[in-house]
Amino acid sequence: MALRFLSNQLQAAGAAFQLITRIPIPVLIPFTPPVLARSSVYYPLVGTVIGGILAGAGWLLFTYVPAMPAAVLLLILWAALSGALHLDGLMDTADGVLSHRSRERMLEIMKDSRVGAMGVIAAVFVLLFKFALLASLLGQEMWLHTALYLAAACGWSRLWLVWAMIGWPMARPGEGMASMFAEVRVRHAAAATLVQLVLVLGIGLLLGLAWGDVLNQLAVQAGLTLITGSVVSGWLCRKLGGLTGDTYGALNEVIESVLLFAALAGGNGFHLLF
Repeated sequence: MALRFLSNQLQAAGAAFQLITRIPIPVLIPFTPPVLARSSVYYPLVGTVIGGILAGAGWLLFTYVPAMPAAVLLLILWAALSGALHLDGLMDTADGVLSHRSRERMLEIMKDSRVGAMGVIAAVFVLLFKFALLASLLGQEMWLHTALYLAAACGWSRLWLVWAMIGWPMARPGEGMASMFAEVRVRHAAAATLVQLVLVLGIGLLLGLAWGDVLNQLAVQAGLTLITGSVVSGWLCRKLGGLTGDTYGALNEVIESVLLFAALAGGNGFHLLF
């Protein structure tokens, strides 16, 4: 029984990495609804791994490369790690919801593989915003705090996707990427939340940061994720009648951007926010 449980969890973790990253997992995993539901538990782990790689790369670049070109290199790495999956969802979502057409027409536009003007504009704005934030954060001396914040932010944004799956209806029931996660339940979201909390506290401990700083940072990021995710999810649901796989990608990009901005808004060394 224990071996079967462990095997199922390893399979679920592998499925999460295969689905939402380009990190190679050389195992054939069936993307069945039960496996995908279990895989959602490990979305925060996937995000934290991506954020941790970015944080490590940022530390190396900070030592040898000026902040602005370093920020560009980090953005390239960021997109490569996820295969620009979430950015693609953002573009499709922007093309649909900013077309100001009927709900049915918006959903048709989002299914089109071609990218329209609104999608390009949305992607450019988000990438420019992230570039500016990364360049500013790379210029700070408190990189340990920045590293934890970046790793945790990528985990929080993906954790919200799990809660969005159960908190809002699907815009296209029975079709599309979102329908593959129809078996995600509250227990999966609760387990994913526990994974995220353990990861944030564990990384803070490994980095030797003060517990007060780590707990404050956790509370701020959790609150911003909840507020931003709820507002954007509710708005998209009103426009589309529900959420889709593309809107999950858009939610991830928006939440990441908000959390990075909060890190910078905290001031040098995070002494204002934390």
